[in-house]
Amino acid sequence: MPTGEIEVVADELLLLNEAKTPPFSPAEDAIGNEEVRLKYRLPRSAPRGDAAQFALRSRVAMAIRNYLVAEGFLEIETPFMTRSTPEGARDYLVPSRVHPGEFYALPQSPQIFKQILMISGFDRYFQIARCFRDEDLRADRQPEFTQIDLEISFPTQEIVFRVVEGFLTAAFAAAGVALMPPFVRMTYDEAIKNYGIDKPDMRLPPWSRSPTF
Repeated sequence: MPTGEIEVVADELLLLNEAKTPPFSPAEDAIGNEEVRLKYRLPRSAPRGDAAQFALRSRVAMAIRNYLVAEGFLEIETPFMTRSTPEGARDYLVPSRVHPGEFYALPQSPQIFKQILMISGFDRYFQIARCFRDEDLRADRQPEFTQIDLEISFPTQEIVFRVVEGFLTAAFAAAGVALMPPFVRMTYDEAIKNYGIDKPDMRLPPWSRSPTF
């Protein structure tokens, strides 16, 4: 006992099975040899590398959920297997066992059920949804990815700005980055006039201030 007192005194000791000396000490906070750690399936003392990225993603997703629920949104899951609704890419198809020769399609985006949900009375809902698009890899896109889908009945422009700025501020705060809403706003006409594109890179100067070549 930690106090030094003795509770039991043995008169006889019988050894039933001799154990080999383990290759590590259970008291170690971290196992230095990676092969030993993997062989005995020992966890790391703290997330690092890729594990830290998983932890960060979890905190960001929770911050988004907490903010949107506080704003009156419901998180609603919609089916993965549905009928094909052709969009910008090819669908991934899943053959039906019950109906031979017919297929389900995996959704390219989660909005395909929004009309049904809206007329059912769910005027504010969101999804952190999986999307599936059979297309070539791009720098910001892969065949399976996650996106945030927001649906609001009869919104005004200011409501959309406030909600999006709010959940982005909460998400970045969970990652240790402080954002200061309101964000910079620009009309479509201003963007096209000054940058020639509707999603300008604000790190670049507008054409009106760019050097003339």
